[in-house]
Amino acid sequence: MQRRILSSPLLWALLPYILISVVHVTALALRSPLGPPTKLALMPLLALPVLVFASRLRPRVTIALLLAAILFSWLGDGAGTFFPVDDELPLMLLFFGLAHIAYIVLFWRYLRVKKFPWWALVYAAWWVAMLAIVGPHAGLLFFAVAAYGLVLGGTAALAARCHPVVAWGGAFFLLSDTILALRLFLPTELPHWTSPAVMLTYTLGQGLIVAGALLTLRRKEQR
Repeated sequence: MQRRILSSPLLWALLPYILISVVHVTALALRSPLGPPTKLALMPLLALPVLVFASRLRPRVTIALLLAAILFSWLGDGAGTFFPVDDELPLMLLFFGLAHIAYIVLFWRYLRVKKFPWWALVYAAWWVAMLAIVGPHAGLLFFAVAAYGLVLGGTAALAARCHPVVAWGGAFFLLSDTILALRLFLPTELPHWTSPAVMLTYTLGQGLIVAGALLTLRRKEQR
């Protein structure tokens, strides 16, 4: 079983993304200058397994949705680099919001494998709690943060209906943005370790979502 996992074509296709994720998170922990360039390499490498298996994926629209989610995530990751504005946060919320909408359509229409689990209602409680904690410090961005929280919570909730790997990915993505929101909006500075924690959970979340999506779509194509 272990040998089969290690020889999996999907694992090999994901390996460049896994390696650069480790390098990036380590660079953040060590405050290395490798942090920014490795961050911009993450999403292009995550697109690699989608492109490798594209010919086997059905329906074809799922390829477009996966690549759209990855593209908008990349634009969100590099908002400050690609669009040099005074405040990059609104652009980050916009691009990641679009990425989540692509994931939501993918989960709702093409990846669901079971009924909505009752425990996923925790994501509604999460949204209310985050508004209560972050909302008073969001200022003019309150409604944008609230809307982004809805699509983020919706992504995690709909992921719970999918393959367990996708469900874990949605949960890690939610955890990443939760830590990031606390770092951005709370008046007291959080410890440095929360910076690599944001990217550790983010890379895990994105990688698991894509891996779980490919596993599901390839199984459907083989039936």
